[in-house]
Amino acid sequence: MSKHHADMRTRQREDSRNSRTHARTETEITRRNALNRLAAIASLPVIAAVFDTAAAAPLAYHLKPINIADGVWVLYGVPEAIDRSNGGAIANVTIFDSREGAVIVDTGPSKRFGVALDALARELTGKSVARVYVTHFHPDHVFGNQAFNRATIAAPQGVIDGLASLGEDFASAMYHTAGDWMRGTEVALPGRVVSAGVEEIGGRRFHLRPLSGHTNSDLALIEEKSAVMVAGDLVFLDRAATTPHADLGNWRTSLDALKAIDVRHIVPGHGPTEGGHRGLEQTRKWLAMIEETIRAAFERGLSINEAMAEPLPQWTATIALARYEYERSVMHFYPKLEAGEWPRVDKKT
Repeated sequence: MSKHHADMRTRQREDSRNSRTHARTETEITRRNALNRLAAIASLPVIAAVFDTAAAAPLAYHLKPINIADGVWVLYGVPEAIDRSNGGAIANVTIFDSREGAVIVDTGPSKRFGVALDALARELTGKSVARVYVTHFHPDHVFGNQAFNRATIAAPQGVIDGLASLGEDFASAMYHTAGDWMRGTEVALPGRVVSAGVEEIGGRRFHLRPLSGHTNSDLALIEEKSAVMVAGDLVFLDRAATTPHADLGNWRTSLDALKAIDVRHIVPGHGPTEGGHRGLEQTRKWLAMIEETIRAAFERGLSINEAMAEPLPQWTATIALARYEYERSVMHFYPKLEAGEWPRVDKKT
């Protein structure tokens, strides 16, 4: 083979190698670009969904008052856990009309809710708000306080102390779970301490009953003219009771005290208003069930996760959030059982 032909063969091999290298490089670039494009495209629905949800979020509470007696309305909370879809509006709020002005029991989960509640109370009664009562320190009941004059907000000292101690932690949790609904919300303590007795406001007589059990300080109110009892979270109806600060023995004692009071309507903290004692009885039954189920699981040596998976009685199938609240109660009470700090309670009614 001549040197000329040899040089040509060498150049052809080099050209072939260069061609393959170039093709491989082009292929790799094309694959990288394609993967990048696919990644970008794949992320678009997620990003779009986030922005669509944010744009569609109805950041205004549409309050719907239900008249339950002459000059008495209830705003019913949804039977759900707190999240961004409901803005934390899961608890009942009660409005009374009086000659001196509106009387409100509990203020809801956020400043935004409180502002809407204040406007609604003025619309319903044609007057400003004369008094606000707070039944306990849980965030779904108190974070609307900011919308009202502090001097008009009344609660037992234990409620005020509980909110002062736990309020910032509650606020952090609410901002995390309810998101932008909470914008501008801060802890606002009641400015008026109440104890057992009667307060007369504009022709209405409110019998105040400081109790405990759901928390270490709970307030129930009975308005004499309408015979309406606002029980706060001492009573749940068709919605599972929450227990993060519960003392079940004291709770039962409070239920006994409320059952002895003659009223026409009982407004629970969560659930429908009814006459009769169904809410009191159902709450007691729920408390007995969780105590017995959780203790039995502990005494059988089940782990906390195994206890959370225990079957619930068939009757709880009609109770909103039954599984969810039962699992939360396991988390509340298992550590106390392990520490020997959850004493037995007489379960006889």
